[in-house]
Amino acid sequence: MSSEIWQLDAAATAHGIRTGQFSSREATESCLARLDAVNPRLNAVVDVLREEALATADKADAKTRSQENLPALHGVPVTVKINVDWTGRPTDNGVAAFKDLIAPGDSSSMRSWRRAGAVVIGRTNAPAFSMRAFTGNELHGLTLNPWDKTITSGGSSGGASSAVAAGIGTIGHGNDIGGSVRYPAYCTGIFGIRPTMGRVGAFNPSGADRLIGSQLMSVQGVLSRSVRDLRLGLDAMAARDERDVWQVPTQPVTGLGPRARRAAVWMTGHGKALHPSVAEALRKTAAWLADAGWEVVEAGPPSGLEAVDLWGPIIMSENRYALLPLVEKHGDAAIKSFMGDVAEMSAKLDLEGYLKALQRRTALLRDWTLFLEQYPVLVTPVSAVPPMPTDGDLGGMEASRRAMEGIAFMLQTATLGLPGVSAPTGSVGTVPMGVQLVSARFDEASALAAAEVIEARAPAVQPIDPSWT
Repeated sequence: MSSEIWQLDAAATAHGIRTGQFSSREATESCLARLDAVNPRLNAVVDVLREEALATADKADAKTRSQENLPALHGVPVTVKINVDWTGRPTDNGVAAFKDLIAPGDSSSMRSWRRAGAVVIGRTNAPAFSMRAFTGNELHGLTLNPWDKTITSGGSSGGASSAVAAGIGTIGHGNDIGGSVRYPAYCTGIFGIRPTMGRVGAFNPSGADRLIGSQLMSVQGVLSRSVRDLRLGLDAMAARDERDVWQVPTQPVTGLGPRARRAAVWMTGHGKALHPSVAEALRKTAAWLADAGWEVVEAGPPSGLEAVDLWGPIIMSENRYALLPLVEKHGDAAIKSFMGDVAEMSAKLDLEGYLKALQRRTALLRDWTLFLEQYPVLVTPVSAVPPMPTDGDLGGMEASRRAMEGIAFMLQTATLGLPGVSAPTGSVGTVPMGVQLVSARFDEASALAAAEVIEARAPAVQPIDPSWT
C-alpha cells in the first residue's frame, strides 16, 4: 500500500492517516519516492525538502497517536510555489539575484497550510518574477509538462501544475494575477482555483506591499486532481491572517452548493474564432450541466470583453514604476523579452488615465455582478486556443501578442477580482482541454458545484507518467 499512496488525492490521504490505514511518514515517503522517480524529467520541484518533510510527518504521526484534534490537512504531503515566504528559506521567485533572499517569516498561505497540518515536500518552479504563462528561468531551468514536453506546463505556477499532474504531492499552492493558477491547470489537465480577492491572505513578509491595482488582482490559490481537494485546500488556506489588510471573514466552501443551478456559456473569442477543440469543450460542458438539471443559456456579460483590455494598462502602468526596473536589472533574457513586449503593447497611462481605468473597473465589476446574479456560473474558455508550445511567448512581439491573446479570458476575471475555476474536460491526443467557471465574488461554491458536474462526466484525472522521449 505504501508504494501507492502517492496516487491518492489529499482527501483520501488525510482520511487514511486519520483512520490509521497508513502513517504520514509512509505517505510522505511515498510522495518523495514519486518525486525522485519523475522530477528529474520534469524539473517541477526546485527545492526538495526531504529532511524537513519527514520530520514534520513524524510530528504528525505523534499527534495522531495522541488522538488530539486533527486539522484538515493533517500529515498530507503538498507542494508550495517558490515565490512565497517560508521562514529561513530563499524566496527566489525564479531570479538568480534573489537566490539568497532568505524569508524572515511565513507567508499567509504557508502559515495557513502549516496550521492545517500539511507536510511540504518541496517548492515548485516559476518563471522569473512569476510574470509569464510559461515556466522556466535561468536559475532553475525549464519545467516540462508530463503530458507532452513540447507543450507548456503553463505559468506562472507551472511547477505546481506539473508536480500535481504527475503525482508529486497531493495538492499544490499557486498564485494568480492574470491566470497563473488557472492556465497551468488547463495545460496539465488538472483542477485549479483562483478565489475571490480577499478570501485568502496574501501577505509576504520579505516583500514591499504591491501597488493598488496588483493588490486588487493578485490572489493565492490551489491546484489539485479533484474538486474536493480544491475545497479542502482552499478552506485551509483561507484561515485568518491578521497581517493581511484585505482578507475578510468567509464561509468555508466545503459542503456548499450553488446559489442556483443556472449557467451561461460564453461561446466567443477575443477578436478571433475559438479553436475547434476549445469550442467543443464548451459545448460538452453545456450538455453535461443540462444533463445534471442545470438551466443553461448562451450568453455573456453586457460589457463583453472590455475587462480584458484594462488588465494591461493598469498592471503595466504600475510595472513601469515598480517591476520593470527590477526586470531590467535582474531579469533573465526570457522575462526581459516578454515584459518588454507587453509594456510596448500596453497603453501608457498618465495619472488621470490610470485613475479612470480603476474607476472603469468598478463599473465593469458591477455589470458582471448583476449578470452573475442572474446566472451564478459563467462558463468561458480558459484560453481561446489549446495549451501553447513550450516558451511560446518568445521570439518577438508577435509571439508575445499571441501569448497574451491566448490567456485573455483569464485576464478579465483577474482584473475584476472574481473567482475562477479551471476544470479539465478531457484531452485531444496528448493535449489536455478544459473550461473556466466564473462566479460572483465570494461565491466560489457555485463554480465548484459546476466543476463537480464536469468531474463526474469527464475522464477521471489520474497522475500522468512523463513517458515522452
